[in-house]
Amino acid sequence: MRKTALVRLAAGLIALGGAWVAYTQTPQGKQGKAAPKAANNKLNKIKDDLYEIEGDGGNVAVYLTNEGAIVIDDKFEYDYNDIVDKVKSVTNQPIKYVLNTHHHGDHTGSNANFLPNAEVISTSMARAQMVKGNQPGQPRVTFTDETQVFLGGKQVIAHYYGRGHTNGDAVIYFPALRLIHTGDLMAGMYPLIDYPGGGSLKEWTGTLDNVLKLDFDTVIPGHGAVTNKAGLQAYRGNVAKLQSRLNELIRGGKNKDQVAEAMKMEFAWGDLNMRMSLDGVMTRCGRFFP
Repeated sequence: MRKTALVRLAAGLIALGGAWVAYTQTPQGKQGKAAPKAANNKLNKIKDDLYEIEGDGGNVAVYLTNEGAIVIDDKFEYDYNDIVDKVKSVTNQPIKYVLNTHHHGDHTGSNANFLPNAEVISTSMARAQMVKGNQPGQPRVTFTDETQVFLGGKQVIAHYYGRGHTNGDAVIYFPALRLIHTGDLMAGMYPLIDYPGGGSLKEWTGTLDNVLKLDFDTVIPGHGAVTNKAGLQAYRGNVAKLQSRLNELIRGGKNKDQVAEAMKMEFAWGDLNMRMSLDGVMTRCGRFFP
């Protein structure tokens, strides 16, 4: 692969990798506490009554209604005040619901601050991971396959379609806006598989195939720029490309060091991928990829 292509791949992973390094280097029970810094976020209007907060941690979606706001993910603990301030800048209504796309601390770090006044919702699997990691702000409401929130005459649907980034990834669907928030089922250029958190590279493409059946045209990924359905389809192709190459390497008898080198050169895998994904693909790919 040419050097310029490798540079592009690496750049596409910087935002995701930075957030994940912050997550993995902070104990799960103390998300954000080890990094007492000022939030660095930007508020973007995406559609009528729908805003995105990008910057620290995962992307946040804010859906405004005349009875309150529905927020998707809430970054790190130190981002709480900034999230609230940004919501207050576009509505005088309180935040009523926070939906978590998965358990990682760069998406759930402000849960505990929201819980006294808002309901936090996640998949049951994501909550179980938070309990396992002794994370603060564990949701009081969970679902298995689907749940819906109705507020101010507006509807938000949270779907669970299967494993991918973790074993509890939710996709949040705004049917009236034809928009979805994928969490880290889409982030960066290539998937980061959290095998300790129940993730699955093998199942990831099937999960995205189900997501793509929804009627939407706008995608807020877990990290990175807002995109469209074609962008998600292209990302699904990147997941399949990674699956195919790993299967080829492992079925071809390559050892762990050789696989790691190929992933570094061809897919810009860094230390984070090596820590979270390498052992998992080495022990699972041969069985899972016929």
